[in-house]
Amino acid sequence: MISQIKVGARGHAYVVDAQGRLIAHPDISLVLRNTNMSQLAQVRAASGDAAGTTSEPLQVAQNIQGHQVLTASARVMPLGWLVFVELPVAEAYAPLYAALQRLALVLLAALGFAALAGVFLARRMVGPIQALRAGAARIGSGDLAQHIAIKTGDELEALADQFNDMAGRLQESYATLEQRVEERTTQLAQAHAEISTLNQRLAADNLRMSAELDLVRQMQHLILPTPDELAAIDGLDIAAFMEPADEVGGDYYDVLHTDGVVTIGIGDVTGHGLESGILMVMTQAAVRTLQAIREADPVRFLDTLNRMLYHNVRRMRSDKNLTFALLTYAQGQVRISGQHEEAIIVRHGGAIERIATIDLGFPLGLEADITAWIRHVSVALHPGDGVVLYTDGITEAADSHQRLYGIDRLCTVISQHWAGTAHDIQAAVIADVRCHIGAQKVYDDITLVVAKQR
Repeated sequence: MISQIKVGARGHAYVVDAQGRLIAHPDISLVLRNTNMSQLAQVRAASGDAAGTTSEPLQVAQNIQGHQVLTASARVMPLGWLVFVELPVAEAYAPLYAALQRLALVLLAALGFAALAGVFLARRMVGPIQALRAGAARIGSGDLAQHIAIKTGDELEALADQFNDMAGRLQESYATLEQRVEERTTQLAQAHAEISTLNQRLAADNLRMSAELDLVRQMQHLILPTPDELAAIDGLDIAAFMEPADEVGGDYYDVLHTDGVVTIGIGDVTGHGLESGILMVMTQAAVRTLQAIREADPVRFLDTLNRMLYHNVRRMRSDKNLTFALLTYAQGQVRISGQHEEAIIVRHGGAIERIATIDLGFPLGLEADITAWIRHVSVALHPGDGVVLYTDGITEAADSHQRLYGIDRLCTVISQHWAGTAHDIQAAVIADVRCHIGAQKVYDDITLVVAKQR
């Protein structure tokens, strides 16, 4: 019966008694030799179940021939025999190995298919992108006639259509570009010719204006008192300096000597330039005219001068005006009238007296009648005393830090050099002003008059 039990192709069953002696086996010779199977681990383990130990119901072990087998056992009660069934491991695991091989083949096939599908999809995606890149490069190189052909039905096809449309528009634009460049060149040539004509006109106007300004500047210098005229005045040592900020200045000064009376006028026209220079020449001519007709009353003198300037300024359609101070000297007495900067009286030892002129008059050219504002003050001079007149181009001269020269510094320099001649004092002041200004641009006219009683 045992020999009839078949397990697989090479498996078989056998029976052992409680002591592990072989009772039945397909190989009868083993039974006849009364083979002791207790040496096998599976038999010992199965026999141990009777003693209360546990054994694996199915295990891998070696058979009597020393081969690896998959074995299981069952006890026959009440005889205590053990029936063993064993199957070579190779045969037992053969279906599993075959299934694993088939699974591996399926996985390899799936992997291969996935790789092919990936390559196909990649080419399907990358191909249009490469075509789009190549087409864009050709358009960039100037080949506007080429057409990017992409039929993917997605955004890449839409982008290719946009590139094609752009190339078509550029081609149309280039077709008319040469004509437009020629038209533009013609327009530029015409504009250049017009600009050249304007430049020539401007050059001629500048030349004419420069000549006019030069004429006015020469007139200003020609009508200033000469050093010989100043030296010929008895009783006073006089030195004067004037330097315009522009080609034509707006400062005015004059020194007149008639019948023993010395008349000194000083003024400052608002601004500087051609209009200011013309107003300065007008003032000089009017002052000399009034002095020539022996007008000695300061109220009538300044009122007449103001009326003339007021009407001329209106005729010029200008808003210019000027501050003006009139100083007359005779027999040691100085009379000062008109509104201008402070008059500086210097005593023999260098002591300074400052006379404000704000209440002695009104700016000329602003109002038709200024008689109500005109006042005068008188000061006695002794030998060695004197008077200094100036314009705000000195006191308001700024250095590189925008600090003004100031009236205090002017008085200090005058006092320090008062022992010298009028020319020495004038030179010291101008040198100190230039030192204060430094490399800064001069923005206002500078005028200084020094008169010292001999």
